[in-house]
Amino acid sequence: MRKNLKMLDELQAIDLKLDGVKGEKEAFLQAMAVLEGNVAEAQSGIAERNAELAALEEEKQGLEETLAAETENIARSEARLKEIKTQKEYQAVSKEIATAKKLKAELEEQVLQKISQFDELKGEIAGREENLRALEENVDSQKAELQANIERLEADTVSDVTAREAAVKSLPASVIRRYSLLREQRKGLAVVEAKDGYCLGCNMNLPPQLYNSLFRGDDLITCPHCQRMLVLRQEAEKG
Repeated sequence: MRKNLKMLDELQAIDLKLDGVKGEKEAFLQAMAVLEGNVAEAQSGIAERNAELAALEEEKQGLEETLAAETENIARSEARLKEIKTQKEYQAVSKEIATAKKLKAELEEQVLQKISQFDELKGEIAGREENLRALEENVDSQKAELQANIERLEADTVSDVTAREAAVKSLPASVIRRYSLLREQRKGLAVVEAKDGYCLGCNMNLPPQLYNSLFRGDDLITCPHCQRMLVLRQEAEKG
């Protein structure tokens, strides 16, 4: 049993290291996701502006078509003036022409406004696209660095994973099941040191008889307070 206790302690040390590596890896992956999200947000902003640009172009074309129609109407009405015989009809057509010219001026102003808005938006899109290219280059560089860190972590844990597999195989299945359950229940810490009559997992005082039985190493003993498995590391080092 003493050998099993030592192996359990070693298994716990390996698992804690692997937990730390997993946390680092998840942090790197999360950082990569944030970078990709920044790029996606920038791309979405450009897509929205391009949609606005298309809508502006469509509005401008509609105004230009209306303007062209009004210009043609004015030309026809002015041509009619030359053929009109009565003063009354002449005044009516002249009024129509004046109204049409006023509308034409308003349409021309609206077209100019749309052109100005179009050019301004096009400039904004160009700036956003330039910023996106710079962002993508920066993100690609940072992602490459993060990926290299992930690969380094994975390479560093190969021997630990192998050692863990060996430790699991050397321990009874019932012990591993109990260990795994405690790991889930106690935030990854199933095996703790007992020292000076205390459980260092929960810092509670251990019954003297239970603590003394740890020195014999005959049984797998758990803390009566937190149920973690107890080991005497200093005693193991002396042995």
